[in-house]
Amino acid sequence: MPDTTDKTATHLPGRVLGIAIPGPLRDLFDYLPSRQPPRQGWQVGLRVRVEFGRRQLVGVIAELRSDSSFPIDKLKPVSEVIDDEPLPADWLWICQFTARYYQHSLGDTFAQAMPSLLRQGRALEARTRERWTLTDKGRATEPASLGRATRQIALLELLAQHRHGLVHSAITAQGFTRQQLETLRGRGYIESREEPVTGATPEQANKGVLAEPGLALNDEQGRALSRLHEGLNRFSPTLLEGVTGSGKTEVYLQLIEAVLDRGGQALVLVPEIGLTPQTLERFRRRFRVPQVMLHSGVSDGERLDGFEAARCGRARIVIGTRSAIFTPMARLGVIIVDEEHDGSFKQQDGLRYHARDLALVRGKQEGIPVVLGSATPSLESLRHAREGRFTHLHLHQRAGRSQPARLHPVDLRGRMTLGGLSTQSLEAIEKRLAQGDQVLVFINRRGFAPTLTCHACGWIAECDNCDARMTLHRHPPQLTCHHCERTRPLPDACPACGSGDVRPQGAGTERTEELLGEKFPDVPVLRIDRDSTQRKDAMSEALAVIRRGEPCLLVGTQMLAKGHHFPHVTLVVVVNADSGLYAADFRALEQSAQLLVQVAGRAGRAERPGEVLIQTRHPEDPNLLTLIQAGYPQLAGELLEERRIAQLPPFSHLALLRAEATDQQQVEQWLLKVGGALRQHVEAANLKVDCLGPVPAPMERRQNRYHAQLLLRCAKRGPLHEAAAWLVTLCEQDRDARRLRWSLDVDPIGMA
Repeated sequence: MPDTTDKTATHLPGRVLGIAIPGPLRDLFDYLPSRQPPRQGWQVGLRVRVEFGRRQLVGVIAELRSDSSFPIDKLKPVSEVIDDEPLPADWLWICQFTARYYQHSLGDTFAQAMPSLLRQGRALEARTRERWTLTDKGRATEPASLGRATRQIALLELLAQHRHGLVHSAITAQGFTRQQLETLRGRGYIESREEPVTGATPEQANKGVLAEPGLALNDEQGRALSRLHEGLNRFSPTLLEGVTGSGKTEVYLQLIEAVLDRGGQALVLVPEIGLTPQTLERFRRRFRVPQVMLHSGVSDGERLDGFEAARCGRARIVIGTRSAIFTPMARLGVIIVDEEHDGSFKQQDGLRYHARDLALVRGKQEGIPVVLGSATPSLESLRHAREGRFTHLHLHQRAGRSQPARLHPVDLRGRMTLGGLSTQSLEAIEKRLAQGDQVLVFINRRGFAPTLTCHACGWIAECDNCDARMTLHRHPPQLTCHHCERTRPLPDACPACGSGDVRPQGAGTERTEELLGEKFPDVPVLRIDRDSTQRKDAMSEALAVIRRGEPCLLVGTQMLAKGHHFPHVTLVVVVNADSGLYAADFRALEQSAQLLVQVAGRAGRAERPGEVLIQTRHPEDPNLLTLIQAGYPQLAGELLEERRIAQLPPFSHLALLRAEATDQQQVEQWLLKVGGALRQHVEAANLKVDCLGPVPAPMERRQNRYHAQLLLRCAKRGPLHEAAAWLVTLCEQDRDARRLRWSLDVDPIGMA
């Protein structure tokens, strides 16, 4: 292979390239420039292809160095420069911040934050499509004059119906061929031009930003919008706390209108992939501007198109799930985080970032407003708002004439249930269906039953790989572990004692669905959970049935609780409210209360009043009573005070070192070793960081691996990050660490 190294310049400033390589190592890797430099010179942010071991990898230039700690003649030159110009500056900045804050490899952060096609070395350029229109000659020609060329006549007639023409895919979808198009082009009747896939359509061009006018705002919405307008020219974090159905989305839309009128772009983050098409449809009806949707369900090509369109400013609105926070924007004017409390904004593996927190960081860097919206704000955001760091706006009134739902506890103590439902709940369901209403039954447990048990000897179906019970499924009939996805067939008899008295224990969505189908055979029962919506379009088909307004029963998990508008649902039954009240995780009560309020918000969103029945075996639980009688704000205030006394977040900051291995003692011994070293370091450096543990993880054994953890806690963020950075360096250099898996989670939201 010829030597392409520019050896004459290797010792000059900036002539060694520090490359961020995808992978777990946080170090940059030194390479030499190739003899042929990029057109605009060597710059941070250029993608290059490099030889890494025996592989060719795509990396990003992260530093221009004057020299290397390695001998220059041992360094390899880059194999190829992919870009003519660097990746966007705002994208580089947020990636670099994320890697520093979350103690993560910069190369892996770059890789996770860019579309997969860019990771593979694809050029960052707009894909185009062909648009066909009539020429002046074609418009002046009577199609019938083409004689017996019936398909050409039909094609001319089709294009004549569309003043701005049609894209190629729309024409071929009507059964026309490339040959027919080329024939008409050759005769001068039609012509084509290339346009960006994500660009403004001719119908959108030069017609203003609104496709339909906004709705009239009530007084509360109007005051909130006015306050938000005041902060459009600066970083102004705002918590918009509005009860379910209070019209937060309309406030978002009218705020975005103001940003678009100023020439800016809007980034809207939503928590669930299932919400995104619904949200996007409302945005598309309102705005006559290019919009893109970014989530894990879009194709690689669509993600790259959206990334590029946002980068150059063609896409005026970007709507996406958590990873959309890394989208480069040419003229970003506002970031909106809807349902900011939702746990899905936190990535739980790999690069463990929180999109809401990065939205605030990015808004401050860009000098733009950030709006966090929720009916049940996180305690972190509430503390910021109550202490004046966020503007706190309230929407107490439901929009239109809808009334808030009435919440009632249903005491299950000493009472039989069918499919998890009490007699009182079944009677209430029957009454609502007879009135022509829809009913939502919420049960946050997939499958037919939580487990299978023997009533003769007490055997319980447990996973061989995990410290967990296996869930019974009917479709297909099997036992499944929802932690490792291990499955096994249903036993004919108890594996322990041979008894045939093996029965399901408890209820899941499948069992409740079956019971309701038997009790109400004339009413459709729609189950919506992760299992039932795996098929493409299954969710949208179910939502279409619900929106028709006919009586039906909805059975589902938290997928149904978040953001969906069900105007015909007047009764919600929560099958088991107790699971989150007594969990070990200190955030469990907050998360359970948020979920209950979100579920309750599905009832009574139209003119008819709604009712929520909360089934519980602890109807006198003080936290549950506070939630039912005084509402989420009161409970959140009490939880904040408890956290302050216990010095738990948001009154302290955490980092969690997790480790796992096939040998239980190996994990414990390693964490004891690094924990001891960390304690010595923080004491010597006077960092005032608590190091707690090691302790087994809440589920110690998963996938035949033992999990344990070490918790770092500090009242201030700075010392915690100094200790965390020292700890990560120690782990990277420790030989024993190579025999197990470890990770550091900064600001964890779950202790599992």
